[in-house]
Amino acid sequence: MSMVYPHISTSADLLKSTVRLDELFPLVMEQGATSVAIVNTKLYGILPFWEACRRAGIHGVVGLSAFIEYEEQFYPIVLYAQTNQGYDNLLKISSALSTRDKQAIPEQWLKAYRPGLVCVVPNKAEWLLTDRAPVVDYVKQLFGSAALGSIERPGGVLSEYEATFIDLCETAGLQVMASHEIRYLRQEDAFAYEVASAIGQGLKMNDPERQKPEHGNAYVPSQQELESWFEDRPEWLKQTADMLESCQVSILMNQQLLPVFPLSEKIDKAIFIADVCKKGLEERVPGFSMRYQERLNYELSIISKMGFIDYFLIVADFMKYAKDQDIMTGPGRGSSASSLVAYSLKITDVDPIKHGLLFERFLNPERVTLPDIDIDFADHRRHEVVEYVARKYGALRTAQIITFGTLSAKAVARDTARVFGFESEELDAISKMISNRPGTSLRSALKESQTLTNWIIEREERKSWFKTALKLEGLPRHASTHAAGIILSPTPLVDHVPIEKGSEGIYLTQWPMQELEAIGLLKMDFLGLRNLTILEQIRSYVYRDTKKRIDYRSIPLEDSETYTLLANGDTTGVFQLESDGMRRALQQIKPTAFGDIVAVNALFRPGPMEFIPLYARRKHGQETVKYVHPILEPILKETYGVIVYQEQIMQIAAKMAGFSLGEADLLRRAVSKKKREILDEERTHFVGGAKAKGFTEAEATEVYDLIVRFADYGFPKSHAVAYSLISYQLSYMKTHYSIYFYTSLLNNSAGNAEKTKLLMQEIKEKTIPLLPPCIQKSGYLYSVEENQIRFGLNVVKGVPGSTIKAILEARERGPFSSLFNIAERISALHLNRKSFEPLIKAGALDDLGHDRGTMLASLDSAIKHAELVKPNEDPGLFDDMGSSFMKPKYTKASAIPESLKLEFEKEVLGFYLSKHPIEREKEHRKKPYDSLKSLKTKRDRESVKVLGVLEDIKRIRTKKGDAMAFLTVMDETGLASVTLFPVEYAKYNLLLEPQMILEIQGLVENRNQKTAIICKIIEN
Repeated sequence: MSMVYPHISTSADLLKSTVRLDELFPLVMEQGATSVAIVNTKLYGILPFWEACRRAGIHGVVGLSAFIEYEEQFYPIVLYAQTNQGYDNLLKISSALSTRDKQAIPEQWLKAYRPGLVCVVPNKAEWLLTDRAPVVDYVKQLFGSAALGSIERPGGVLSEYEATFIDLCETAGLQVMASHEIRYLRQEDAFAYEVASAIGQGLKMNDPERQKPEHGNAYVPSQQELESWFEDRPEWLKQTADMLESCQVSILMNQQLLPVFPLSEKIDKAIFIADVCKKGLEERVPGFSMRYQERLNYELSIISKMGFIDYFLIVADFMKYAKDQDIMTGPGRGSSASSLVAYSLKITDVDPIKHGLLFERFLNPERVTLPDIDIDFADHRRHEVVEYVARKYGALRTAQIITFGTLSAKAVARDTARVFGFESEELDAISKMISNRPGTSLRSALKESQTLTNWIIEREERKSWFKTALKLEGLPRHASTHAAGIILSPTPLVDHVPIEKGSEGIYLTQWPMQELEAIGLLKMDFLGLRNLTILEQIRSYVYRDTKKRIDYRSIPLEDSETYTLLANGDTTGVFQLESDGMRRALQQIKPTAFGDIVAVNALFRPGPMEFIPLYARRKHGQETVKYVHPILEPILKETYGVIVYQEQIMQIAAKMAGFSLGEADLLRRAVSKKKREILDEERTHFVGGAKAKGFTEAEATEVYDLIVRFADYGFPKSHAVAYSLISYQLSYMKTHYSIYFYTSLLNNSAGNAEKTKLLMQEIKEKTIPLLPPCIQKSGYLYSVEENQIRFGLNVVKGVPGSTIKAILEARERGPFSSLFNIAERISALHLNRKSFEPLIKAGALDDLGHDRGTMLASLDSAIKHAELVKPNEDPGLFDDMGSSFMKPKYTKASAIPESLKLEFEKEVLGFYLSKHPIEREKEHRKKPYDSLKSLKTKRDRESVKVLGVLEDIKRIRTKKGDAMAFLTVMDETGLASVTLFPVEYAKYNLLLEPQMILEIQGLVENRNQKTAIICKIIEN
């Protein structure tokens, strides 16, 4: 008899199973399975299961575990797709349940979607508690012979309901089949499954509310076991095999399910897109040459041949919408910037001919793949474009893409410990012992940490915990939404993929990106980029103050002042260019043209980074540019003989070996894989082509070896050009509109205390005036005020947003005259010590004419006055009668000393605004010190002497057990790391108190693109 498994729940069902496909299929193949069915509560995991069946040569069946609703009662069923129509209906049923928050399938849905489905009624308690004959009859009437009953005997144990259930089926005329739910692979996995289920329920193992499994035998049985369980009913096993065999479904893969741009059928789309392109190109390149026309014609012919015209028109349409709404869009991303059609349609802002970009790097006529145009939008307005697309093409044809979060090493360790009932101290210990580092597994954590090993073996419960966590590690835990991906379908999505409820009114697919692409749906990435938000804000700030409209596409790319800023590495806040290592690269290369920015963006990565000094020396004439062969000079001249871009590899193959650019792209892809047989095959191809063009074998071999060497290093020039435009635009604005630039950066660094501190230090160095928060003049955010930056009220820690809004609304009716006037104009709900004490400490009430000490002393009187005059937000009897009440008088108090003012500022702002204590201390000591910021310009092992406040201490022990420490110190220019090795730590440990001012002498250490001080002497 055939061995079949009719009910396998997989780990894709989010903690309802621990069955992993890579472990399941070797096991069922070993058992000689001929048919297997996936049965989850949603259609998660269908395609990977289907593909695994195909590879294993096993007949696959798709099922869905659900409930039906009958006379307001819910009954469990399993639906199997028997035909292609049934599979389509299963997609619709799962989608309908998941998008409408339905727990069960209503009668009308079941009637509509029953064709092509087998409905199996399991011997569950819900069918047997009272007389269920009417509902069973109802199922039989709907499905006829495609309605079956199923009986389980897990472990050979008969259910107490079995006889009753058999009678029920016989009465209704339902054939009975044998079934067996599988939720884990082996019997010894039962406990791990229970733990996974408890994690999914959010309950501890000993919680009485936890839903426990019905039995401990939901494992993969052998044929011998299964037949022994049903030895008295072999006909049931045959019925199961026959039912599964009757399910003949074909899931179509690799279709071209491209969306359709809505145009009248009378319009020829090829002519339409050509006309739009020609018009757009004329606007961008007035009087464009024949070279542009030929390139445009060539690209359009490829796009038309591949069937992608609609796709380009759709992208152009939503890009037009974004620009019409003044939503900042990126100049391009990835290889799409290589397309002149994309440039002409105003999808990108990169002229591919001007920048020497190759269309075949984007769409290769010799390698048919779906196009990939990823778009960046200002991150705070990305959702507007997604909503536009959903409105235009229909909610049922538009969806965001699901992703699945998995139980990572740290997550599974903590989740498992939580359901085991571990105490919070143990959970904290686990968090400290297991790294967050990407790629960390429980096994690697155990190998790396003797502390973890010792901790586990202390108690038997911990051993069980770790063993269980190992079994669960990597399982899907929860569903979330892909940050950027959007799917557009030519027909309703439920024709191809199951969907569920998403966010912001946009549906969510039940399948992740790879599975959607496998069936032929097209993914488009709508990415939110914070730097575009910053550019948009700067533009709006400038317009608000000056009425000058800045068009970023029109700013000159040859601005010498901007290149001076870049050459100095003054790139805080500049996209892609603000890391310490990148600043050093810029200082080496000293960009003088846009191409230098493109090159440094491409080179600054592991591997090609080693060529930055070579590029710099050759650029500055300190080293002669050399070429392996003169034919390479026109291609590599712009990068001083260094292969930087993938496009250069393609150009070399085309010029030297006669490859078409499509073939050259295939060569680039093949060689980068570094497989020996592919390298040898391509070598023969390249050398043969070069010899046919008159080059010697030695010359061809030398150039091919160069290509192989650089294939891994090459970066897409199209992407580097597009992103370098954003880098340049921000650099230009920093150079010419610095106050607006920093204001936007500060507003976008809200909540990031470290970034805000660094920005404040840089602003002070550039002598840009900073105005303190002011209840009379500050807005919610930082703002520009007469060429100065005014703090926003939201910067002050501890002040609720609702209080700030109440202050701003009251101020619209006129300035405040006193603390007590504020009490009369905003509700007592907002005027309280928690909200207003931080404002006073920050100096936000200084404009009211009294010292901060007096204001703090008078605050309680003001609060009482507010409670009397305006106790709540509602319009009331006393709204216009504040003046009728006797105003309290200010409580006299001593002026706050300057040192305490500074500490108050640090407390409520997170940094010193008026003056840094180190500045005062340096004035007092009258000694020369190196600033912490200057360390980045020092040579390795150079001696330095610094003065700073001790902000943080991290004490550790060496492998030998000796104590040492890492310090973080701060002065008025920034932060620095200081290393105390054991000898110095033993000498100076007693001086290491937080917030102490320390004089430190030591040596500069430059390592891994970071600068630190190796401490030799400390004084206080």
